[in-house]
Amino acid sequence: MFNLVYLYHSGFALCFDACSVLIDYYADSAGEDRGFVHAELLQRPGPLYILASHFHADHFNPEVFSFAESKADVRFVFSKDIYKRRRKWLPIDDIAFLSPGDEYADDELKIRAYDSTDCGISFYLEVAGLKLFHAGDLNNWHWQDESTPAEAAAAQKAYLTVLKKIQAEVPSLDVAMFPTDPRLGSDYLRGAQQFVAAIACRYFAPMHFDENYAQALAFKAAAAAHGASLLEITQRGQRFTLA
Repeated sequence: MFNLVYLYHSGFALCFDACSVLIDYYADSAGEDRGFVHAELLQRPGPLYILASHFHADHFNPEVFSFAESKADVRFVFSKDIYKRRRKWLPIDDIAFLSPGDEYADDELKIRAYDSTDCGISFYLEVAGLKLFHAGDLNNWHWQDESTPAEAAAAQKAYLTVLKKIQAEVPSLDVAMFPTDPRLGSDYLRGAQQFVAAIACRYFAPMHFDENYAQALAFKAAAAAHGASLLEITQRGQRFTLA
């Protein structure tokens, strides 16, 4: 059993008995520097793993380095593009940088990096006997209402190539955290639908939807059709206890 806390955008905190994981921190649950992370996560015992999937400002906030000032045993695992694109913002050397295909592992956590269809990587995690996936900016970014048919087809082909590789190595998950971005237009849930059709997920956590909660909740029926329970996020800081 563990707690999954939705912070904002693509940011989640995962709280296990022995450790905590913070993924793609952009802002805390009650504002830029107020909420669950500052009030609770940094006070939890055990190591805190801070993961960032790529250099975009809505997925990587250099404020995370200040967290090591108030908590012992903070470990950083970043996409290698952060080193290339944000090197001047990296005040410490003790960071594990991953490219697609790379792995990080210690006594508490195992991470395998997969490709993204935008920048950086997506994360597959094994922790506390559970299998979790955070897509970063992996999605079928087809922009159906704006792209030409050729552009939409190319975007889909790129996405399905990555998805096929993940499916071959990780056919089932306990939790998937995946974009449901309504900016894509009329077919904005296509990538999520293809994901749950390919990979069996017990729980599906939508992300990258800004404040558009209704659009994220619209995925509930499609998720259920493939055996996945949608985590119905309706506010920042929402906490789910999952077994």
